[in-house]
Amino acid sequence: MIADFVASWALFRDAYLVGWLIAVVLALQGIFVVARDQIFIGAAVSQAAALGISLGMVIGSAFSEAPIDPYHAHDSLSAAAIAAAIAAAVLSTNESPRHSFEAVTGWVFLFASSTSILLLAHSPHGLEEIHHLLSSSIIGATPADVGWFAALAAIAIAIVSLKRDALTLYMMDPPVAAALGVPAHRWSRLLAVSLGTTVGLSMRSSGLLYSFGCLVLPPLIATQICRESRSLFAVAPVVALLTAVAGFVVANRFDFPPAQMTVALQSVLLTLAWISGGIRHSVRRTAYSVRDEKP
Repeated sequence: MIADFVASWALFRDAYLVGWLIAVVLALQGIFVVARDQIFIGAAVSQAAALGISLGMVIGSAFSEAPIDPYHAHDSLSAAAIAAAIAAAVLSTNESPRHSFEAVTGWVFLFASSTSILLLAHSPHGLEEIHHLLSSSIIGATPADVGWFAALAAIAIAIVSLKRDALTLYMMDPPVAAALGVPAHRWSRLLAVSLGTTVGLSMRSSGLLYSFGCLVLPPLIATQICRESRSLFAVAPVVALLTAVAGFVVANRFDFPPAQMTVALQSVLLTLAWISGGIRHSVRRTAYSVRDEKP
């Protein structure tokens, strides 16, 4: 199995590296999404990125005689995806006394989902691109994508290493963090922009399923493993990287899509973590009951 994967490295090196880097970066950002119970924001922002790509294709076609080919307009469509994803992330994380996070996030997801299809309903080539994004495939990753995500991963790891205690406090209790001098409002905006940028870029390389899965599943697994919140920043990206490597190796061996295999593997691990956590909780509760019943 390992030998087969190594043999495929020369052909799919960029795809493998991009997939692993995306998993690490999104897992770090997903810690805040999971901590705030805003898991659905990942799907909404990913779908908004697809809407940005649709808009980019429509606008590009309006100013050119031939339809925009998504495979030869990577940079411009990536910029459109990032812009739309950032807008969706900022909108979804904006606190309002009149609207809940869930209501705004649901609206973003449904609006983006329907509009992205409607914009390209009469363009078979465009619909093919949207279906490609929704189905998740990392085969088309480029060396430029490797560079972008390597830079994002380096920045994210550096920030976590330097500000882990402050980030932990901000993650657990933003009002208290603000009272202690942490610029919580500014950090919220920066995290929204960071999330939108990463998801917008990853959508062009890996699609919605992989982006959403790596954003929420590794942090959820880490919450079942870690006893201290600050440990999440180390455990979540490690879980994401290991499951992505394992998923890609298994997918290569049995000829399955690597993105779907990785997300399925992460889902299985989360199920096992939940079961294990439930067993531990039952054992502790039984032990406490027996202790309390002793005279």
